[in-house]
Amino acid sequence: MKQNIEKNVARSSSELVNIEDDFIIITHKNNSDSLEEFKHQVDSSYIQFHFCAKGNGIFVFNNGNYRLPLSEQKSLLLYNPQQDLPLHLQIAENSWLVSILVHLKKFHTLFSQEASYVDFLSEENKSKKYYKDGVISPSTAVVLNQMLNFNLHESVRDIYLKGKAYELIGLYFNHPDEPDVEQCPFLADEENVRKIKMAKQLIIEHMAEPPTLQELSEKIGLSLKKLKEGFKEIYGDTVYGFLVDYKLEYARSLLEKGQHNVNEVGLKIGYSTSSHFIAAFKKKFGITPKQYMQTQN
Repeated sequence: MKQNIEKNVARSSSELVNIEDDFIIITHKNNSDSLEEFKHQVDSSYIQFHFCAKGNGIFVFNNGNYRLPLSEQKSLLLYNPQQDLPLHLQIAENSWLVSILVHLKKFHTLFSQEASYVDFLSEENKSKKYYKDGVISPSTAVVLNQMLNFNLHESVRDIYLKGKAYELIGLYFNHPDEPDVEQCPFLADEENVRKIKMAKQLIIEHMAEPPTLQELSEKIGLSLKKLKEGFKEIYGDTVYGFLVDYKLEYARSLLEKGQHNVNEVGLKIGYSTSSHFIAAFKKKFGITPKQYMQTQN
C-alpha cells in the first residue's frame, strides 16, 4: 500500500510503501527551496537503512536533544533493540533520500544461512544497539536513483521497489573485496560510473565556463549517449540541469559570506549579465540575490 505523507508543496513528497507487513520503503524528494519534515513511528524491532542520494537530511531524536546528520552519497544504519527509534527526519531543500525499514525477524530470513556475515546478527551482538555510517558505492547510487526516478505502471511499482530494496540491502552488505557486478541499463560497468562522476567533477571545477557535452564526453572517454543517460541515471538530472542547480547553490553560499556583491557572484558562476543571474536565482529561491543578502544580516 502506498501513501503520500506530509506533501507540503507540489514539487515535493515523501512516499511510504508497505511492501509487506514487516518491510517498508520510504522515498523522500524535497524539490522545494525550504526544509521539510517527515515523521513515522518505528518500534525497536525494526532495522533502519537510510541513504542520501542528493543534498542532506538530519535525524532528530529525544525531542530534539540529539541530531544526526546524513549528507549526500552517505548511508546510515540504525538498530536499537532496547528502545524505539521513531523516524523524525528533517529534509533539506533540493534533497533526495531513501529509507528502508525491515523487521528483525524478516531481516534474519534474508541472511538465515549467513548470519555470521552480518555483525549485528551474531549471538554476541543481536541484543545490542548498532549504528553505522558509510559511503554510498557507485552501484548503490545507481539503484537509489532508479528508485527515485522510475516511471512504471501503478500495478508493478510495488514489486519493482521491493526488488530494488533487496538490491540495496545486498549491496550494502557486499564486502568491498568481493566483485560488485551490479549494473544499470545505461552503464556497462563500474568504470563507466567512475567516468560519470569524473564528468560531474569537471563541470563543477569549470562551472563559469563549462565544457560542451561533446567536449565532456571526449575528456572522460565515454560516448555522448552514455554520458547523458548515465548522468541522468546517477544524479537524477541532465548535465546542465545539475550544473545550474549547483551553481545557484554555490552562489547562495557566497552571498551568505557577504564578501562579494551580486554582480561579482554572478560572474564567478558564469553569468555574463547580472540580470540573467538575478532571474535564475529568483526562479530557484523565490527572492532576488540582494533580498537574500539582506536576510543574512
